[in-house]
Amino acid sequence: MSDAGRRRQRELSNRPDAPPPLHRGQALFLDFDGTLVEIAPAPNLVQVPAELPHLLGRLAERLGGAVAVVSGRPLEELARLLAPFAGTITGQHGLERRRGDGRMTRCPVPPALRGARSALAEFAAGHDGVVLEDKGGSFALHYRQAPSLAARCHALVRRAVQASNGALVAVAGKMVIELMPRSAGKGRAIADFLADAPFRGRPPVFVGDDTTDEDGFAVINRLGGVSVRVGGGATIALHNLATVGEVLAWLAWGLAR
Repeated sequence: MSDAGRRRQRELSNRPDAPPPLHRGQALFLDFDGTLVEIAPAPNLVQVPAELPHLLGRLAERLGGAVAVVSGRPLEELARLLAPFAGTITGQHGLERRRGDGRMTRCPVPPALRGARSALAEFAAGHDGVVLEDKGGSFALHYRQAPSLAARCHALVRRAVQASNGALVAVAGKMVIELMPRSAGKGRAIADFLADAPFRGRPPVFVGDDTTDEDGFAVINRLGGVSVRVGGGATIALHNLATVGEVLAWLAWGLAR
């Protein structure tokens, strides 16, 4: 471990709001963007540290396979970014899941979602800086490069929700508003994993950085686990890590114990 990593670990051990170090009996759930990697100007520009897949693999070995990356990205894309990590991952806020044994599951896409695409695509095409990301089972309207259009993006997606007769929900994130089936949600995905091996019976830990992670924190808190918000902002998480660098140092600290 580098001297900078050791210094971060010492700092974390003295921080009252920092999470306690990981131990072998826990189940670990990790968001991706803003938690394990820095947020990029566009999803396709993300930079994955070369050591990250190997760190996740070592954590999975230490925790008996009870490690899952829980992301809003499409599963295929997430798997490519994290290769050669072969453990549990879930994409599109739980709509797509790959378990550690390779089993894949996908939730059906409601017709109302496909019906909303044309309006979202037309808006994105007509406004510089707005990008529509079609993930297959959900849509994300990104406005990081056009922040003045935030209110209009949110209003457009919420109109699609209202027209869906309860089939769809809107989830706001950092400079993005997502449209997805009501069956989606990181909290639901985490709860489902905890009902099955190798996660079942283990105290859960979830680390995330965004409003899309709050339903996951709610599940963790209800079960008496360790919820960790990365960065600032209002949250129900009980612990804090300031940066992606602190998250990686904290994970390495757990391996070193």
